[in-house]
Amino acid sequence: MWKREILDTPRGKFEIFLKGEGEPTCITHLYSEFNELGYYFADEFTDYFKVILVNLREAGNSCKAEKEYLLSMDEAVYDLEAIRDTLGYNKWAFGGHSTGGMLGLKYGIIAQNSLTKLIVGGAAASYKYMEHPDSMYCHKSPLNKRLLEILEILKTSKNRKERVSASKEWTNMSLYNPDKREQYFKKPSSGKTIAKRLDYYSYTELPTFDLVSQLKDIIVPVFVYGGAHDAQCPFVFSEEIHLNLHNAVLFKFNFSNHSPFMEEKEKFKQMISKFKILDSEHIL
Repeated sequence: MWKREILDTPRGKFEIFLKGEGEPTCITHLYSEFNELGYYFADEFTDYFKVILVNLREAGNSCKAEKEYLLSMDEAVYDLEAIRDTLGYNKWAFGGHSTGGMLGLKYGIIAQNSLTKLIVGGAAASYKYMEHPDSMYCHKSPLNKRLLEILEILKTSKNRKERVSASKEWTNMSLYNPDKREQYFKKPSSGKTIAKRLDYYSYTELPTFDLVSQLKDIIVPVFVYGGAHDAQCPFVFSEEIHLNLHNAVLFKFNFSNHSPFMEEKEKFKQMISKFKILDSEHIL
């Protein structure tokens, strides 16, 4: 189990969860809520780092967003900086998956002097992943029609059994081998979606989200990874992130969809062990 704390910062109170020993590493997701059960992605770091798993504004028992703009990526970075400073760390590493990885890129652009290194995966540096035919979010994807039906069920159905079945089907779309689903999710975890944060990202930030031209300004070392069969953020967008960074290495998981940390667990652990030995001066 993770240790829970409420941290009082100049920007408000934030709920954090701690586990592991070693170099401090912050992990979060743009619109998920965590608890003492942890987070499948973050769990993979706890053998190598002291992990600080953060509930952003509106998530769990963290402070609210009194104004809508406080849900933005920029403001999330400023909140993370307040958390880092309150904890007494001059610098820390940051890890993020999916939109957590997008937030990590934003963190590197805004406040890389506070970072030792970054690891981002299953992510994209712009809204264009939504237009790629290999992304389930694109109308050209063969998965898109059913995805929209699933989202409608989750939004409107009052039948719990129907909602659970729809949610399971959506998850299966993001697995390279859905037959292994029960194996992947055997261990309880957390990561509930916060609708208010997701809606702000989807309707306010995402339409103009584009960090590609700013990636060149990130000089701290970055590990970029992706699943070869990612049906949410296709691997080509991990390649784009890597190509536009000056100090980065790319890891491809050939037998993974959106979650290599579950689908190729041992290979993912090997990547994290290499990430552990990096320092801020390391040239990749």
